Amino acid sequence: MSRWCQMSRLAVRFAAVPILGGLLLSCRHGSDGNDVPPPGGFPSLALTRVASGLAEPVHITHAGDGSGRLFVVEKRGTIRIVRDRAVLPTPFLDLSGAVRSTGSEQGLLSVAFPPDFATRRHFYVDYTGQSGVGDTVVARHTLSADPDVANAAGEAVLRVRQPFTNHNGGQLAFGPDGFLYVGLGDGGGGGDPFGNGQNLSSLLGKILRLDVEAGVPTYAIPTGNPFGDEVWAYGLRNPWRFSFDRATGDLFIADVGQAQFEEIDVQPATSRGGENYGWNVMEGFHCFGAATCNQAGLTLPVVEYTHAGGNCSVTGGFVYRGGRLPALQGIYLYGDYCSGRIWGLRRNGAAWENGLLLTTALQISSFGEDEAGNLYVADLGAGDIYRIDFP
Repeated sequence: MSRWCQMSRLAVRFAAVPILGGLLLSCRHGSDGNDVPPPGGFPSLALTRVASGLAEPVHITHAGDGSGRLFVVEKRGTIRIVRDRAVLPTPFLDLSGAVRSTGSEQGLLSVAFPPDFATRRHFYVDYTGQSGVGDTVVARHTLSADPDVANAAGEAVLRVRQPFTNHNGGQLAFGPDGFLYVGLGDGGGGGDPFGNGQNLSSLLGKILRLDVEAGVPTYAIPTGNPFGDEVWAYGLRNPWRFSFDRATGDLFIADVGQAQFEEIDVQPATSRGGENYGWNVMEGFHCFGAATCNQAGLTLPVVEYTHAGGNCSVTGGFVYRGGRLPALQGIYLYGDYCSGRIWGLRRNGAAWENGLLLTTALQISSFGEDEAGNLYVADLGAGDIYRIDFP
């Protein structure tokens, strides 16, 4: 039923098969030199559409409350609920008046629900605010009496001044330790002109680790943070999407590159933090802007890829830990925003295996995970959400 996929995004051809009211898109690997087949044992993938009609979806997650709901963040400042493949007509949260979304990397960027959300009845969002050129705001919001609608009035727990409109990061995720991890880009401007990635006095170009459930109005600094402040890891350019492996606790960070190399960094669950992932000394495995550089003390990525063949910006995903697709177990999925390619990455002893699993026509803005461990992918341009499946 499927056809060979060409590498051009505009020329990708799919077999379309109705599946339980959705659309299954399957694709084999073509013969382009950049279309490297996956190593032995990697499965082929397919996509099943589960929701449509969304406005620039940029994040997908669940609340961990047993409700089976998917929460989809729209860049313009709204969060929508998908229940039983239907997008509820009333937004779960509408912050469009507070969110600046005019820049391509600005907007409402993610939502995170704390452990025991069903009892706590509050959650956290990351968005671009209206002050300055668009400062980063992390805010706490509460549920209304209706569990499908949240209160728009919230309280900011963190504000970070941004010097430019790009490289905002935007990912929020609760780690296995119950702390909130916050991704912040280097502030933008190209090449990190202020050196924020390597500056431990700045929160930009970092992943922060905050105790937002400490019972204080904003947050507490967790005991064990490596520098005694908010910073957990540094040397990052724009960690747009990162995630924790729900089985091992390992942290997978997809860091968007400058002009040549995209990278995946992996922090093991045994880490005590403090890793320096190299930006702007390094871009991927390569010295940035110089023939040589001092790599002492840097933690290099486990994999990189180039901008050849239409690639432009990595979108981090998740390690699959669901029960529906056993052949995908333990494989980390990630993609590229421009080319629509989806790769698989897994550890094999001390080495890492990486392979292209699917080429799509999607503008891959985010992957997501539901409570059962099923994985999803968002198409920014078309406003669709797809579940990862097998052909």
